[in-house]
Amino acid sequence: MRTKRKPLATRVADAVGLAYVGAVYVFLLLPIAVIVLMSLNAGEFLTFPPQGISLRWFGALFANEAFMRAIGTSLQVAAIATVCSTVIGVAGALYVVRHATRLREGLRMLLMLPLMLPEILTAIALLFFLYASGVGTRTMFGLLVGHVLVTLPYVFTNVASSLYNQDGSLEQAARSLGASPWRAFVRVTLPLIKPGIITGALFAFVISFDLFNMSLLLKGIGMTTLPLQLFDYLRWDFDPTAAAVSTVSIVVTLVAVVWVDRTVGLRSLRFG
Repeated sequence: MRTKRKPLATRVADAVGLAYVGAVYVFLLLPIAVIVLMSLNAGEFLTFPPQGISLRWFGALFANEAFMRAIGTSLQVAAIATVCSTVIGVAGALYVVRHATRLREGLRMLLMLPLMLPEILTAIALLFFLYASGVGTRTMFGLLVGHVLVTLPYVFTNVASSLYNQDGSLEQAARSLGASPWRAFVRVTLPLIKPGIITGALFAFVISFDLFNMSLLLKGIGMTTLPLQLFDYLRWDFDPTAAAVSTVSIVVTLVAVVWVDRTVGLRSLRFG
């Protein structure tokens, strides 16, 4: 049986749509590819196209104590902020979706507020609050508060979306069969909202790892994160070490995605 061909106008529209999507992907991915190629440059300066291929600048990066210490700090802050944001975001989403009535919209807007305000203004306000309360920026506490504040809306949004699309009668059925509230949540609700939790936590980790303005104002004494160290480095040096740092940041993001996929099942987020 012969398949009926699509009309010419439909085929042209499909081709134009495919070309548009391809152009968007090229626009988004080309800068990343350029940075990776620049990190492999054998020359002395940060230029493109690269003057030969070499791994010398990765060696310079891993031999640089300041950069390695900054990478460790960024990973530590991002990991702690992700855990805190995930716990608070899940609890907040459960309350707003399941229990809040008249205050639902107000609470939702409050939790989403850090996304609507410029990050630099949020950082300045939080800095004033920390000094007024006597905490200051002597420790990592203020930095963690800032990172949790910025990443929390991403967890809340994804988990709340999963809860809105979930059939609440399933948990009620478990309760009617004798399950405690905690057991019903762990055995019924948690598996259903797992994709939202995974997505929100992944967003939180990546965004926390790359935060600049919040880290600049709230970092503790003698503490620096990778974006801050890279900014400080580029003020005085312009060699491919900076591109190597960016490549490492890209790799960390990809590793986070792959690790989540292999350990907790990012496949559940795929369509089909």
